[in-house]
Parts: sequence; C-alpha cells; structure tokens
Amino acid sequence: MLELKKGVDILSAVGGIDSIADAWKVIREKLDDEHQARLSKIKTEDAILKIANAIACCQPDSVYISTGSPEDMENVRRMSLEKGEEKPLAMKDHTIHFDLPEEQGRIVDRTYYIYNEGDPVSSLGQKLPRDEALDYVKKYMTGIMKGKTMMVGFFSRGPAGAKMAIPAIEITSSTYVMHSADILYRHCFHDFDKQVEISGTFMTNVHSEGPNRPEDLPNARVFMDRSWLTTYSMFCTYAGNTLLLKKGNHRFAVDLAVYYGKGEELSEHMFITGMKEKSGRITWFSGAAPSGCGKTTTAMAGTEFVGDDLAQMWIAEDGTLRAINPEQGIFGIVADVNWEGDPYLMKCLREEGTEVIWSNVLVDDKGVPHWTGNGEEHPDHGINFQGEWYKGKKDANGKEIPISHPNARCTLRCSAIGNFSTEVGDDPKGAQVKVVTYSGRDADTMPPVWVGKNSEHGVVIGASVVSAATATEVGASGVKRQPWANAPFIPGSLADYMRAQFEFFGNTKFSDAGKPVLAGLNYFLTSEARGGNEGKKLLGEKRDVKAWLTWLARFAHGDYKGIETPIGYIPLYEDLKETFAETIQKEYPRELYEMQFSIYTDLIQARIDLQREAFGKEENLPEQLFQVYDEWEAGLKELRDKFGPVVKPSQLG
Repeated sequence: MLELKKGVDILSAVGGIDSIADAWKVIREKLDDEHQARLSKIKTEDAILKIANAIACCQPDSVYISTGSPEDMENVRRMSLEKGEEKPLAMKDHTIHFDLPEEQGRIVDRTYYIYNEGDPVSSLGQKLPRDEALDYVKKYMTGIMKGKTMMVGFFSRGPAGAKMAIPAIEITSSTYVMHSADILYRHCFHDFDKQVEISGTFMTNVHSEGPNRPEDLPNARVFMDRSWLTTYSMFCTYAGNTLLLKKGNHRFAVDLAVYYGKGEELSEHMFITGMKEKSGRITWFSGAAPSGCGKTTTAMAGTEFVGDDLAQMWIAEDGTLRAINPEQGIFGIVADVNWEGDPYLMKCLREEGTEVIWSNVLVDDKGVPHWTGNGEEHPDHGINFQGEWYKGKKDANGKEIPISHPNARCTLRCSAIGNFSTEVGDDPKGAQVKVVTYSGRDADTMPPVWVGKNSEHGVVIGASVVSAATATEVGASGVKRQPWANAPFIPGSLADYMRAQFEFFGNTKFSDAGKPVLAGLNYFLTSEARGGNEGKKLLGEKRDVKAWLTWLARFAHGDYKGIETPIGYIPLYEDLKETFAETIQKEYPRELYEMQFSIYTDLIQARIDLQREAFGKEENLPEQLFQVYDEWEAGLKELRDKFGPVVKPSQLG
C-alpha cells in the first residue's frame, strides 16, 4: 500500500518554511502588491506553504501569479516571445519552440520515483531513496531561478466539479512551459480551494530550465515524489519532461486510483471519443495506445472528440463507466498528420483562427512550419530541430536529417478542433464509455480488431500490448512490451495495477447495459507479413479507423455478432463490408478480409510466450492473467491441430 505524506517533504526541507507566518514573510519579499493580493485569495494553507518553499528553494527575482484570465495568458505568451523561448510564425497566434537537439523526448534514463523503504515501486521504473533525492534537489535546485521570474498557475485536471478532476499547481521559470499549460489545462484559480475540497488533495509541480544549455543535460532530472504528490524537473525544456501536470501528475493519479480508488476508479493513458451514426446514436470510446501508435488519429476519427491522451475513469451511481479528459488540449505528434487522414486537425494547423505552439518542425524562410508526412510540397532549406537545414543534410553518423523530428509536436486547445464535443468534454459527469480499446504497433500478429470474450479476457488484451519503439523516448529502439500502454506511467507494483484492472472491469456495480466491451485494435499489419506482395506497405489506411470503430460500436450494442476465436470475437465479412461502405464509402474486398483476420496461431503463441516470460519476473500477479493465457493457448493448439498454423476466418464461422 502506498502511504501518503510519509517521510520528509523534500520541498519543505529545502525551503525551510513550516508555518503560514513564515510563508507569507517570504511571499511579501518576492511578490509585488498586486500578486500578493492575488495569492491571498488562495485559502488552502498547504498550497501556500508549497509555493513559499518553492520560492525559498529556487530564489527567483520575482513571482508572477496567474489567475488564468485572458490578460494573464496573453502576458505569458508575450513574455515567452520576449524571452525567446518561442518565436512568432507567419500565421496569427502560431509560435515555434525548439528544444535542445539532445532533449527532444522523455529522458527516461534520468527520471526517478522518490521512494520510502517499503513503498511498492514498479520494476519498470527507476527509483531513488528519499534522502538521495533530497540531497540532489538541495544541490541543483537551490537558486536555480536566480535572475528569472517564477510563474505560478492553478489548474484543474478535468472539468471543475468532477471528483476525479484533481487540482494541481504549476511552478516554473519557463514561459514556454506555462504557455503550454495555459493551452492544455483548465485554470481553476478562483475555484482552487473548492476543487481541493471535492478531490481531497492537490498536486504540485516545480520546474526550472536553468541556463538551458546542452552541457547541463547530464544533470537534468525528473523526480516524482509519490508520497507528497510533488514533481521536480530541472535543466530541461521538452514538455514531456517539464510540463508535469501531464505525465508526472498522471502517475500520481494512477497511484490514487490503484491504492485509494476501491476498485471503482482508474487513471489511464487513453483517448476519449464518440462515434455518431446516421441514426443519431452516439457510442463513446476510450482507448489506450503507446505514444506514436495512432492514439491521436483514433481520437480524431470520432465525430464527438473529447481527448487524445489521458482519461480519468470511474463507475457512476447508475452503473455506467464514465470518463473525463484531465486536459483541455492536445500535445500531439505531427508526423504523418495530413488532410486525408486528419482533416479536423489540419484545419487548425493550416487555417487561421487557432492558437498553436509548434515544436521541433522545420520553419521555412516565410515562417511557415513543415513536417514529415504532411502530404505537401516541402522547401529545400529552413530552420529545424538541428538548426539550419537543407535538403540532403546529414548528421555526424552520415544519416540524412529529416525535415522535422519524429517527435515534433503541436499544442492547441481541443475546443478549436471541429469535431470537439463541448457538451460532453466540459461536463463533470463525463462521457458514458461503452467500448474500451487497446492497441500497439504490431506488423504481423494480431488482426485489426477483436473483442474480448469477457472482462477478464479484455483486461489481458490490455496487459498484452506490444509496440515497436517510437521517438517519444530518447534512445528507445526495438519492440517493447507496453502493458495497457500505461506501463511507463505505473509508479507502483504492476501486480497492484493489474489487480485494480480486474477489480474495476469485473465490478458488480456495473449494470448490464453499462458494462463496457473491451477490445484490441491494430492498424499496422503489413502486406508481406500476411502473404501479400507489397512489402512493408500497410494493409489498411487511416480512414479505415472510422470503420473499425463503427463495427465495435455496433457489436457493443448487439447489432453485429462476431466469429468466436481463442483470442476473442472477430468481425463477420458481410458486416465489415457494410460498415466500410456506409462509413467511409470504400469497398472492402473479401481477399483483404482474409489477409487481415486470419489467425496466425504460431505468432500469437510466440506473443503469449513473450508475455509469460516477462510477467513471470513479476511478483504476486493475479492468477486470472495466466488462466486467460491458458485458455488462449488451448484454443490455439486446437485450431492449429485442425487447420494448421494459418486459420482463415471462413474456416471458423
């Protein structure tokens, strides 16, 4: 069990302030009258102590308290342009930020959980004893903001009034980080105290980029203090390492759901989107996928978009699954975003009217951003993530430098996106989720869509996600297991997290109508892996996503049946043919269906072997995991004995 407020609070220990009187003494020294008056409206004493200790530790020249007003947000944006952390682009309200060339993804090798003796800590994460973390923060964060302005913002990770919309304080010297927070999160300055009361807690994030030089990166660290719900980030600017309202606080939310959610709450690395059919029926989805594996594309494929990255989920009083997006914007990868596959997003990126922060793309001489896979003509030269760029330029290893970094991003508000559902996205009651999906980047093994036979099988589908490594992590390569696409963000024991999944989706509080369908998705099957003659060309295209989601919606509502296989239910050909024609006006040939939905028994067995070996190294895992694998294996063996290693759907149904 994770114990909160255990051990010394590092921020208090370094700052040295333990009384409200001393806190206000420090505040009065650093804040002018206007910002003192603003801060005096916050009545949560623990929040005042956190801010005062951050001031005492980081020693900024001045402090800016943001109320989240349009004027404050415009001031932050102006400050970022003046400071040079961002530069204006040709289109109104568009700016560009470049991270250091050596820091354009999560620094997983320098990211640590701060732990106390006896804390459950994930075997997939790095950990640092509390006393060592205290020494590091004291050495490297003391005085780190000298000569800088500290900015303090008060945000809600979800619509105000929702129980799982946990409030958070963002403290940073980076104008880019605060500008990003202004876009990605809901300000709750005026409702902060009330939201703390509703949620029962708040989170704190302290960041400074320091001098922002490559030579400082070896000392860059991201620390997450789970006991005190506080993050520390130093000497870096990439938003995944610095805007810890996002993945840092997500980790804390995972902890709270696992250890304090009583089997009725989850915090997931999931999109939330709805599909509206011609009948007017809307089916809501949440879905997990590792970064760079189609999560944003799937979210945008919905007609009623809510979020592309994170979801706070709970079982409502009426027995339904509810989900809110803790964010109000997207920090999305732009590689391969184009008009054909992403029309809603492209309208925001290429037409005036949306505030956008770009990062690590190519900017041409006219101030226009360009990126890999946008389907447009590219310039021969410009400025990109490695500095001056020209066509054919190579790096030190002789490898040609692409026009944009594979992890180049765009940051914008969800409300700017044409298919955003304001009604549901801003509703503290959340979306009523009917289908939960899990997907990775799988070239050869699993079909495009399949549905778990029951909640336990569905949980194991989530536990069994694998993916080719993407550019979101510095130095990552190869094929990786990605349980629930949430593994990098599970701070505690994987067994505890898995047990919470089984308890949640198997909870008897779900009504019959409210119990969700759990399914797998895979967009990355290649022609050569399925007996085709087009090499590594994908068997599908982006627009197919709408068809897969529509089929899932109809299956969940009982309109369609499935063919039973050992791993779950797969679609009938006639149903998919109808769905493709209605949804995206596309022919769906039977030959393609046979290629995509044949069961490759040996490959799936090898995948199970991989999971068994890896999970076998974990302690105290729930028995349900291995029982489901046993069922899958027995069914696959029976199929192989009867039909051979490749089983066509026509042989099953």
